[in-house]
Amino acid sequence: ILSGMGKFDRNKKTPEVIRTVTEGLKSLYKSKLLPLEQYYRFNDFHSPTMEDADFDNKPMVLVVGQYSTGKTTFIRYLLEQDIPGSRIGPEPTTDSFTAVMLGEVEGLIPGNALIVDPNKPFRKLNPFGNTFLNRFQCAQLPNKVLESISIIDTPGILSGAKQRVSRGYDFPAVLQWFAERVDRIILLFDAHKLEISDEFSEAIRALKGNEDKIRVVLNKADMVDTQQLMRVYGALMWSLGKVFNTPEVVRVFIGSFWSEPLLIPDNRKLFELEEQDLFNDIQNLPRNAALRKLNDLVKRARLIRVHAHIISHLKNEMPSVFGKDNKKKALINKLPVIYAKIQLEHHISPGDFPDCNKMQEQLAVHDFSKFHSLKPRLMEVLDEFMTSDIAKLMPLLRQEELENGPDSGVQGGAFEGQRYGPFVEGIMDSIPEGEDDEDWVVTKDKPKYDEIFYTLSPSDGKLSGTKAKTWMVTTKLPNSVLGKIWKLSDVDRDGMLDDEEFALASHLIEVKLDGHGLPSELPRHLVPPSKRRQGSDA
Repeated sequence: ILSGMGKFDRNKKTPEVIRTVTEGLKSLYKSKLLPLEQYYRFNDFHSPTMEDADFDNKPMVLVVGQYSTGKTTFIRYLLEQDIPGSRIGPEPTTDSFTAVMLGEVEGLIPGNALIVDPNKPFRKLNPFGNTFLNRFQCAQLPNKVLESISIIDTPGILSGAKQRVSRGYDFPAVLQWFAERVDRIILLFDAHKLEISDEFSEAIRALKGNEDKIRVVLNKADMVDTQQLMRVYGALMWSLGKVFNTPEVVRVFIGSFWSEPLLIPDNRKLFELEEQDLFNDIQNLPRNAALRKLNDLVKRARLIRVHAHIISHLKNEMPSVFGKDNKKKALINKLPVIYAKIQLEHHISPGDFPDCNKMQEQLAVHDFSKFHSLKPRLMEVLDEFMTSDIAKLMPLLRQEELENGPDSGVQGGAFEGQRYGPFVEGIMDSIPEGEDDEDWVVTKDKPKYDEIFYTLSPSDGKLSGTKAKTWMVTTKLPNSVLGKIWKLSDVDRDGMLDDEEFALASHLIEVKLDGHGLPSELPRHLVPPSKRRQGSDA
C-alpha cells in the first residue's frame, strides 16, 4: 500500500511555489514564451534566447555619448574611484565597451572570456564576432555603488557631420542589444560644444523602443554662462525632437558631473537640484528592477505574438510546388500591406510591429517553406501569459517593494555626499575616532583657518550649518563633494562646526582642490585632538 501511495504522489503534479517576481518571470519565460520563440524562429530575427543571468543580474546603466563629453569621468564621479584600464583625455580615449561590475579584486576580463561566463548576462553577444569581442571587456572592482548596479561605458562617438569611423562590427546593433537589457540609458552631451554627428544620430536611433529608459545629461554646463546655457538647452531639445521623433519630451538634466570646482558658479543651485534628481532616479533602479524586467518581458511577448502572425501568414501564402522564389520576393515587397492586414484582423497595435525595412532584409535570407503555420494552442498559451499570468505576479511585486523599504537604493560613491549635513538633510554615520595622540596634520595651518572661522561670526564657539555652507560653496566644489567633507568634519555629529572641525573641513577642501581624493572614513591622524580626548573619555 505504501509503495502504491508513493507512486500516486510522484504522479501528482505539485504547483510550483514562486517566491520572487524574478523567479516567476524566469519560470513563465521558459514554460510559455520559449516554446513559441523556438517554433517561429524568433531568435533568428529579433533578440537571442534569454538565460537565467538575464533575469538575475543587477540593474545596468548604459552611458552613451560623443567623445570628450565626459562619459568615463561621469562614471568615475559616481563611483569616486578609478576604473581599471580607463584613461581620461581630450582625444577619444574609450574605444571599447566596458562593463564596470563588482568584483573582490580589481582587474580586467577580456570579451572572449566574458561570453562564456554563465553568471554574467553577456553570453548572447557572441554573434557580433571577434572584432567586437576584442573591443569588449569587464572592469571589476570592489565598490559600494556596484553592489547595487552595474555600469556599461561605451566607445566615444566621433563628432563631425560626415565623419565615419570603421569599427569592424555593427555598432548600432550592439547598442540596441544593450538598450534592450539595461534599466537606464544616460545620453551625455557637452554644453560648450553641442553638435550631434551622423554616427551619434544613428546610435540614438538604435535606442528606439527604449525611450522610457533614456535620461539626457547636458554635462560641463559650468563652462558657459546662463544666457549661453539657455540657448544650448533650446538647441539640444530641438535636435533631440528631430532624432527621437516621439511626442514625449525627453528629460534633460543640466550640470557638471565631476568633482572639480565649477568654472562659472552662477547656476550652482540649478546644478544641485538637477544632480539630486538624477541621483534619485539612479538610486531607485534596484527598487524598480523587478518591474522593469516584467515590463520588458511583456514587451517581448507582444513582439513574439506579432512575429508568429507574420511568419504563419508568409507560410500560408507560399505555393506548395512551383514559383516559390518569385512568390517569396513578392511577399517581401508586400510586407507593409501584410503588416496592415494583420493589424486589422487581429486588433494589434502598430507599435508592436518590428521595423518593416529591417524585417524585409532579414526575410530575404530565410527559406519560407521551413516556416510554421499558426498553432492555436501556442497562441492560447501566449494570451494566457499576457492576461492572467503577469497579473498574478503583481501582488508579489508590491510585496517586494514594501519589504525592500526606502533604503534599498544605490549607496556609496557620490551618492553618499547627497545625504549629509546642511548640503542635504540626512542620517549621520559614525566615524571611528582617534585613540592616540598622533600629531594632528591640520595644526600647522590652523591659525590661517581660525582667522576665516572668526570672521564668519560663530555663536558659542560654533558655526551653524547654514553659515558653514555659505562659506564652503565659495570653493565652487560640487555639493556631493562638500557633503562628504561635511560628513568627515562634523565629527561629533551636532550639525555645527567648532574651530577644530572647521579647520579640518578647510584642510579637506584644500586636499580636494589640489586634485587628491578624500578618505571614505576619517583616519586617526586627521581626527581633531579634542575629539580624540572625548573618544578616550567615553
